[in-house]
Amino acid sequence: MRNPDSTTLGTDRAWRTAGNGCLWNNELISTEPVPAPAVVLVATRNPLNIGAAARAVANFGLSDFRLVAPYDVAFREAVSAVGGAEVLRSARVFDTVAEAVGDCTFVVGTTAGHNRVPMQPAERLEAGVAGAQGHAGRVAFLFGSEKFGLSNEDLSYCHALVRIPTVPDTPSMNLGQAVAVVLYEWVRRDSQAHVPNFESVAGAHAEQLTVMLLDVLAQSGYTNRITAVSTHEKVRRWIRRLRVARRDAPLLLGILRQILWKFRDR
Repeated sequence: MRNPDSTTLGTDRAWRTAGNGCLWNNELISTEPVPAPAVVLVATRNPLNIGAAARAVANFGLSDFRLVAPYDVAFREAVSAVGGAEVLRSARVFDTVAEAVGDCTFVVGTTAGHNRVPMQPAERLEAGVAGAQGHAGRVAFLFGSEKFGLSNEDLSYCHALVRIPTVPDTPSMNLGQAVAVVLYEWVRRDSQAHVPNFESVAGAHAEQLTVMLLDVLAQSGYTNRITAVSTHEKVRRWIRRLRVARRDAPLLLGILRQILWKFRDR
């Protein structure tokens, strides 16, 4: 099932869902084999970086390439990238990170980790990839823009953060290089025997839980206009850290709906 509001390159067709109920249909919640990871670039501006990242995806035998709000000129120029043309033709473009990772059950954010105080710890790449491969659902690797990296809001959609162990004097890598290093570690570990042992709730469902919990907090008077933005990010990160099992999400949503109904029935 394609994410609503996603667009496949080379066509003008857009996909829409039929309403909130479709989030829980059998097409999105499946028992198919573990899919290959998705590579998601956020607000990329340089066509050479988009092309290099697409080529890295192709180099390691992957194809799920997604872009969030890319700079339009850079995007058009990147479509002819040598070695990654097929990956670029099948890439999907999204307006927001939430839409881009809506079908992913485990989102791994990448960060240099030297220019900001992280809201959650960043693991070394090898440890983070090992953890991601212990999950049975779709994994996404999230890469930020060349200039600013991932914002705090972007990071709030991540279940884990990883850092490539570069030296402190030159911590940042070219975007294409970073994608290649991360995917090499994935493929290297994937060649070893491992059995996924857990499937957390997909991104779209985690966001449903986040929105409904925020509604409960607002109705209870916990949140206010001044702290609303920071509270939203904190709650979103907390829901991801909980790593709610897919089978438990409908129960939690039902509990929150009942609480909201009681608030509104007062």
